[in-house]
Amino acid sequence: MKIKYSELIDQTLYFPTEEFNVSENNLLFHDIPLMEVVEKFGTPLKVSYLPKISQNIQKAKSWFKEAFEKTEYKKNYRYCYCTKSSHFKFVIEEALKNDISIETSSAYDMDIVKSLYKEGKVTKDIEVICNGFKTDDYLAKISDMINSGFENITPILDNYRELDKLTESIDTTFDIGIRIASEEEPKFEFYTSRLGIGYKDIIPYYSQKIAEHPNARLKMLHFFINTGIKDTAYYWNELYKCLRVYARLKKIAPEVNSLNIGGGFPIKTSLQFDYDYQYMVEEIVSQIKKFCEEEGVEEPNIYTEFGSFTVGESGANIYKIISQKRQNDREKWNMIDSSFMTTLPDTWAISRHFIMLPLNRWDDTYERVFLGGLTCDSDDYYNSEQHTNAIYLPVFSDTKPLYIGFFHTGAYQETIGGYGGVHHCLMPQPRHILIQKDENGEFQYEIFREKQEPEDILKLLGY
Repeated sequence: MKIKYSELIDQTLYFPTEEFNVSENNLLFHDIPLMEVVEKFGTPLKVSYLPKISQNIQKAKSWFKEAFEKTEYKKNYRYCYCTKSSHFKFVIEEALKNDISIETSSAYDMDIVKSLYKEGKVTKDIEVICNGFKTDDYLAKISDMINSGFENITPILDNYRELDKLTESIDTTFDIGIRIASEEEPKFEFYTSRLGIGYKDIIPYYSQKIAEHPNARLKMLHFFINTGIKDTAYYWNELYKCLRVYARLKKIAPEVNSLNIGGGFPIKTSLQFDYDYQYMVEEIVSQIKKFCEEEGVEEPNIYTEFGSFTVGESGANIYKIISQKRQNDREKWNMIDSSFMTTLPDTWAISRHFIMLPLNRWDDTYERVFLGGLTCDSDDYYNSEQHTNAIYLPVFSDTKPLYIGFFHTGAYQETIGGYGGVHHCLMPQPRHILIQKDENGEFQYEIFREKQEPEDILKLLGY
């Protein structure tokens, strides 16, 4: 009878994988000896493995390059990093090593670009795609930067007012884009995205306001749907509607040369993850090329704005199981030394599933458990009722500590849960470390932030 945790994994999951392996009953993440990391830095712990950011960017670039060559696509591909998925400086600096552009969504993003410029991390040639509903502050910062020589900043119009405001404050020629207000999936609570301008309104708007504009040049059409890039009838239908607008626009606006298909590449949230990236890229590229040929218009440069795909798989959260509560004859609750609500808010806010594995004791017997956080909130849990798979872990022991890790948590969690500050039930922010590889392939560890201390939290509260 196979009763070891390692045997359970061998029977039920694809393992080992590109990211995960086991050595001497301990888990390795990109060959990082996680138990050594725990012994050195303790738990709870946030980990950012920076080389994974560059690896994923290069993967996407290679998929598009291969697709362009296969379809004889004549234009260019540009990778943009969607900053809202993680604004951390170490993330953006790692991403910038790969010749990318930046996509912004608020006025505060523009301050980040200016800060990077002052430090010499970027030049005024940096390409910035400015998305989102634009407040007066956001518009003012875009205008100031264009006026000061950042010529590759492209505001994507979200509504009619924005062009009027930009026209008033920019004293040189400038590029703009238009975001299409795509129709949402049928099960959505509303029919049309609140972002962008309607399909039917774009051509009239261009003719009336942009065609004869003295300074603004329409460069880009922007398309994005919330469900992400999926091989579904809904996705292809929305893409075709976007291409119809592009073709009509191109025939009256030859200066339009780029199509931005937004973000939406999924990341691995399970060891059974199955997504054919290369197929999807080739299909998108070939459909764009075929449509443009049929319409007799030049195919566009293709832009993407991958956020979670860029940074998500670089992150991990590590916890210690500090106790087990047996509530009845069936339910066993393993309590972690932190809170899911504060450190992994997507697990309760949108029932997000992450890869979860024990760090040690892989040769021990296993049991089915629920996982509970330390807040007094009933939603601070992670279990099979909320997610697709039952949770099995090595049997709890008071004498043999058990550590677990949640992986591919690098996108959104800190900004949604709040980095620093005050959290639910005053749960402290965990210590956060960065891991790099030197030229010899050795892992380098750096503490980015120490864990919060009680006095820091009390001070924020006025005590």
